[in-house]
Amino acid sequence: MTAHKILFVIIDGLSDRPCPELGGLTPLEAAKKPVLDRLATEGICGIMDTIAPGIRPGSDTAHLALLGYDPHTYYTGRGPLECEGSGIHMDAGMIGFRCNYATVSPAGLIVDRRAGRIHDTAALSKVIQEGVDLSRFGVEFTFRSGAGHRAALALKGEGLGHCVSSNDPKKDGVPPLTVNAVRQTEEDKKTAAVCNEFVRQSTAILANHPANQKRSADGLVPANIVLMRGAGEMGQYEPFSQKYGINGSVIAAASLITGIGRAVGLTPVPVPGITGSQDSNIDGKIRAVIDELKTKDFVLVNIKGADEAGHDGHVAEKKAFIERVDTALVPLIPLKDCLLVVCADHSTPCSIKDHSADPVPVVIWGEGVRVDNVTHFDERACAMGGLNRITGAALMPMALDLINKAHKYGA
Repeated sequence: MTAHKILFVIIDGLSDRPCPELGGLTPLEAAKKPVLDRLATEGICGIMDTIAPGIRPGSDTAHLALLGYDPHTYYTGRGPLECEGSGIHMDAGMIGFRCNYATVSPAGLIVDRRAGRIHDTAALSKVIQEGVDLSRFGVEFTFRSGAGHRAALALKGEGLGHCVSSNDPKKDGVPPLTVNAVRQTEEDKKTAAVCNEFVRQSTAILANHPANQKRSADGLVPANIVLMRGAGEMGQYEPFSQKYGINGSVIAAASLITGIGRAVGLTPVPVPGITGSQDSNIDGKIRAVIDELKTKDFVLVNIKGADEAGHDGHVAEKKAFIERVDTALVPLIPLKDCLLVVCADHSTPCSIKDHSADPVPVVIWGEGVRVDNVTHFDERACAMGGLNRITGAALMPMALDLINKAHKYGA
């Protein structure tokens, strides 16, 4: 038999480097993960450079590559994709930014770039949308909350450029930066001026907002400044259904991943209680996956908590989250007529608290797969698998071939 559907399970930031706290094992190696190990035993494994050897992938470029959209061609910056994922429709040519709610002290210093990992910022975003006025620049804007402390800003107007810097100093204890034009064009200078005015007005609005007053009274840091980065100009993407002849959905808490899906034409599926953190409703995501596969040919689900633990350097939490994910995957085992692909989009080693270029493990499980001798799903074991070492761009073509949707090259 041949499967007719494809499921990509992307465990964000899953892979790691050996951790002294775990006796030289990675969190994935140390975790109890019977489901993932079963998939490895019954499937074909490999190790994957999402972009290319030695290249540290962003989650944006990594997911584009995994979906078969060459980031060297399609990627213009993270901002427009964050905007799409936040529910802002981005026409080609619009300028987008990824944003953080952050905390600035009375002395003007950033004290927390994530405002205490604040959740539910919709009320703050609403007053910014209603209160900021950029009309003197001839610019319209849309500002929306994303998951947690995240938000997105889209600009629309004549004479805008996307080559501008960030106001995010990327560390605490220093003042926010001034946005500057990276290229000395009139378009980029105008965009920089627009951004600085947006920050000035929004900071004044947030200063005395009741939600921030309550946070301060409760001993929490206020969300009183917007940090923006990742400027980009929205491009045009070949629709997924046209590119591959199949339809699909995307399930993710991160607005970035939802935005990538929306940009290529995947249907975003909302799931209550998904946060992009370790308290996310993973079981709800898996139930949504099973429902979507009843009517869709392809589903991509992103599960993000391991990445957060890696960025925070929390080895034990990363191991525990992997074990949670493994348990949540149990309902996928009985799926019929489906090719299951499990991998990471990038490594996020606890030792460096950032993405690295270390290749990630991947397993393909389902009808027609040539089973190899690997019996454990982890970084070292998968490197010995039958897929060998591949790039992320190869994954979608391989999956399409296994469901008999690949096109012959040549006569």
